[in-house]
Amino acid sequence: MQAAQDVNIGGRIARTQFQYTLQDANLTELNEWAPKVLEKLKSLPMLRDVATDQQTAGTALTLSIDRDQAARYGLTPQMIDDTLYDAFGQRQVAQYFTQQNSYHVVMEILPELQGEVDSLDKIYVHSPTTGQQVPLATFATWTTRKTEPLSISHQGQFPAVTISFNLAQGGSLGTATQAIQQAEREMQMPASLIGTFQGNAQAFQASLRTVPILIMAALFVVYLILGILYESYIHPLTILSTLPSAGAGAIATLMLFGFDFSLVAMIGVILLIGIVKKNGIMMVDFAITAERDEHLSAAEAVRKAALLRFRPIMMTTAAALLGGVPLMLGAGTGAEIRQPLGYGMVGGLLVSQALTLFTTPVIYIYLDRLSEWLGALTPGKRAEPVAAPHRAAAE
Repeated sequence: MQAAQDVNIGGRIARTQFQYTLQDANLTELNEWAPKVLEKLKSLPMLRDVATDQQTAGTALTLSIDRDQAARYGLTPQMIDDTLYDAFGQRQVAQYFTQQNSYHVVMEILPELQGEVDSLDKIYVHSPTTGQQVPLATFATWTTRKTEPLSISHQGQFPAVTISFNLAQGGSLGTATQAIQQAEREMQMPASLIGTFQGNAQAFQASLRTVPILIMAALFVVYLILGILYESYIHPLTILSTLPSAGAGAIATLMLFGFDFSLVAMIGVILLIGIVKKNGIMMVDFAITAERDEHLSAAEAVRKAALLRFRPIMMTTAAALLGGVPLMLGAGTGAEIRQPLGYGMVGGLLVSQALTLFTTPVIYIYLDRLSEWLGALTPGKRAEPVAAPHRAAAE
């Protein structure tokens, strides 16, 4: 039994939630190292229910047919195979029905004889030419029982063994993957033995590699849109300067209350990018308009913007913050997956609200001076700031 996941993107089914697969072109080497890796992973405190799909303890017996001897009795390999299947297989030979149910009739020798090698001495094959029952030992020989794999799994055309595991109470997938990779290095596995995560664990690792790129792409797109809106290369940076405080506040809040930086928490941080930058947009939009229409200096314009825009900034921030409180404090079934989103939103908004009201005007003034300095270095007159159209909703 395992808990159903609200977000399951791995697509691989196993007896536990996460999977780690070993691959090797050398089957003997794979069978030698897979049990060692299994025991090593069982010793890691952040893993539970460590299991493997390796099945190498099957009992096997090899039977060889003397085809020339069998041909003297008119026997073919198919006849011999059918006789052995009648004895040790599960051949359905009949089915009968009652008023309430139906029953299958299966042919086989007694169950207590099926695991004995001596039972082969009691098997006879009907000869179509002589009409006699010929003992199996007349034309066949067999080895003693030995151990062979019941099945050999493959992945990417190579033999593979999958070790599955669950997380310990309070453990995170990121910590578990790091511990497994550290165990790999400590064991000094052969170079031909390759270990990779599969299923949800593989998707988690792939997301970690791509998330920084996606966040940088999102910030770049936001910068382009703001640059086009204000016809400036500098002032979009003032608006984007509000984001680090929000991200730091969200991560600090999650750490303070003991939450991992999970997929849902990451969604909350991305959500903050859209919510927090509206503080900078309200100030910068008004300050640019004041500089253009009222011919105020940068310091005077941003001070006036901070005073007049204080109430709408507080109102919109409070609305978003209070909207995250039910997610943060909610209880009941499935609440644990929503709580990181609530804590990340509330913590990020609180910290950003406390800082950006003071840092945004300062950054605006210094970037405006930088813009003047760059304008003085280039020929031509510095372009006047252009304000974006006012929005009634922001008021």
